[in-house]
Amino acid sequence: MKLKIAIQGIKGSNHHQVAKDYFGDDVTFVECSSFDILVDHLLNKTADKGVMAIENSIAGSIIPNYALVFHKNLHIIGEQYLNIHHNLMALKGQTIDDIKEVRSHPMALLQCNEFFKNYKHIKLVEDVDTAETAKRIQENQLKGIAAIAPKVAAELYDLEIIHSEIQTIKDNSTRFIIVKTQNKALPQNEINKASVRFITDHKRGSLAAILNVMSDCNLNLTKIQSLPVIEMPWKYSFFVDVTFEKYKHFEKAKALLEIMAEEFKVLGEYKNARIV
Repeated sequence: MKLKIAIQGIKGSNHHQVAKDYFGDDVTFVECSSFDILVDHLLNKTADKGVMAIENSIAGSIIPNYALVFHKNLHIIGEQYLNIHHNLMALKGQTIDDIKEVRSHPMALLQCNEFFKNYKHIKLVEDVDTAETAKRIQENQLKGIAAIAPKVAAELYDLEIIHSEIQTIKDNSTRFIIVKTQNKALPQNEINKASVRFITDHKRGSLAAILNVMSDCNLNLTKIQSLPVIEMPWKYSFFVDVTFEKYKHFEKAKALLEIMAEEFKVLGEYKNARIV
């Protein structure tokens, strides 16, 4: 039986591309209109694993997804980075002068804002997804309307790319995490990155003390994100990613942090995808 992979969006989206890169083509893709629905598929066992965007090099963290991973008790078993390429596509035979309206995800529109300053006649309209807009243009034969989407969407939905690479900042990448409801045990010698969540007390220097432990244990902090603890006003939890050369260094830090923090949880131990 093929592995069922839940993705946010439809085939042709960036989530679809990441899933293909990570798992290959011999899987079944479960298309989800939201991250909440994606998580529901995992919890209901109608999908085996999920792909979730977690941060973008320009827009920053996708904060609700941190909360989803923790509150739904998901395990991060891997990560993947994708360079984001935005392409303007429409029904074949049209040029930029024929386009009166461009529809796409709000983030895609924002990241291509500079391009459209040269085309004042085009109206920009927010839509739910990049690839879904491309699919709708083909299904409904919408002339005069274009989508901003990955190249694979043009191939899947038989659209013509009018302009490629229209994003303002060319070096634009998104980090995706691979999640499931049960932890995936990797050999310790293959683990060199971890994601953890902790809460500190309100004493002066509490956070600094924990960060010093990480440094003393030879952990490299690559990400820190604070989120309010909803049930505890003015209390904050910290989501942290660390990399390390030896698993025993993380093990030592973990043992200390379990004592020092008010709450401490490992969200995932996996391979660092940034190492070539």
